[in-house]
Amino acid sequence: MTSPIALRSTAVFAATLLVHSAAAQPPGGGAPSVVVAPAIEQSVAATQTFVGTVQPVRRATIGSAVNGRVVEFPIEEGDRVEAKQTLAQLLTETIELELAAAEAELELRRQRLAELRNGSRPEEIEQARARMAAADARREFAEARRQRADAVYRQERIISEDERDEAVALSIEAQEAYLETKAAYALAVAGPRVETIAQAEAELAGQEAVVQRLRDQISKHTIIARFAGYVVAEHTEEGEWVNSGDPVAEVVAIDEVEVVAQVTEGNVPFLRPGAEALVRLAALGQRTLTGEVAVTIPQADSRSRTFPVKVRVKNEFVDSRPVLLPGMLARVTLPVGVQQRAVLVPKDAVVLGGSSPVVFVVGGVRAEGDQGEARLAPVELGAASGSRIAVTGQLAAGEMVVTEGNERLRPGQAVRVLRVDDKPAPQAAAPGRQAATPSEPNAR
Repeated sequence: MTSPIALRSTAVFAATLLVHSAAAQPPGGGAPSVVVAPAIEQSVAATQTFVGTVQPVRRATIGSAVNGRVVEFPIEEGDRVEAKQTLAQLLTETIELELAAAEAELELRRQRLAELRNGSRPEEIEQARARMAAADARREFAEARRQRADAVYRQERIISEDERDEAVALSIEAQEAYLETKAAYALAVAGPRVETIAQAEAELAGQEAVVQRLRDQISKHTIIARFAGYVVAEHTEEGEWVNSGDPVAEVVAIDEVEVVAQVTEGNVPFLRPGAEALVRLAALGQRTLTGEVAVTIPQADSRSRTFPVKVRVKNEFVDSRPVLLPGMLARVTLPVGVQQRAVLVPKDAVVLGGSSPVVFVVGGVRAEGDQGEARLAPVELGAASGSRIAVTGQLAAGEMVVTEGNERLRPGQAVRVLRVDDKPAPQAAAPGRQAATPSEPNAR
């Protein structure tokens, strides 16, 4: 006996079809044009359905790297955050003052190094040259004076020995003063020593490290999300003190999700990364989504002897909110058997969105321009093979199914064939070989 819930689901789906078909009737009430393709019989891998759970692709409990007081906490549970978005801000006033002082010292050392690298200014060199010339003049005068004093002392003896010694001492002093100014001029021309510049460079590098350390400390006081996702837990609040390592918030990435199914050991050898899988979720009214096998975890549960298999599925969004949520129950259909014969139809022929997938079958048509009546055939989906998918139901190989225009049809409606797509589908990949990733069925 059919349950009231099943009757209501069938009635709602039929009403939806009637609304779409009424809105799509061509002017004048003529038969709508559709594109059809034949159902074919082909060998595909056997499938089996397993129970799975929706899980996020990434999950992170983001904590604080430093101690501090929370002064801003702009997020709430359920909020979407982007990569590098601020989750919490800790107090940084003291460190910012230290950073300002360190940056000022850094600029001072940078300018000192620049001064050394630029060498002596032309005016400084000219000043040193002038001092050297003046010292040279005093040296020549003192030397001449010494020679006269020495001659007078030796020949005429009209000066004392002390006066002669004083003239000699002044000559020597003038000579040394000239040598000093000459050396100073040479230093001004040569500029700073290489070792002095190297010391200034080392001091500058050390100060840059101090500034970078303070900046890094300040950046650690801003706790950010490392990837785009949704906040699922808060672990602090504005005004609280957090220590290094304390959790702040938990973020999950669910733009894509993984459905983790437990697969028995006898079926695991048939699974390959990239193999197409069908995912049905009870929370979405048994909607069927298409995913692909991402990985098989190479470690079985010691009690159940099952292996976790992750199926990657692209999430859907309604009003900017994700449809697939972590923790949802799912059923995953995987290609886990040997090749067997099955009826396949193009994926575009499958209409999803109701209580079960359906296809529209048009009897008595074979070529462009033929007219026939569209029949609704509920089906169950199996393994995919290229652009086609295996189905079971009231459908036989060779029958024509609608691939374009099927979203607006109603059961028993007359249609006209616009085109027949009869290209053969590629053969299914043998076990151990990966098939090309096909397009998804019509999700209507």
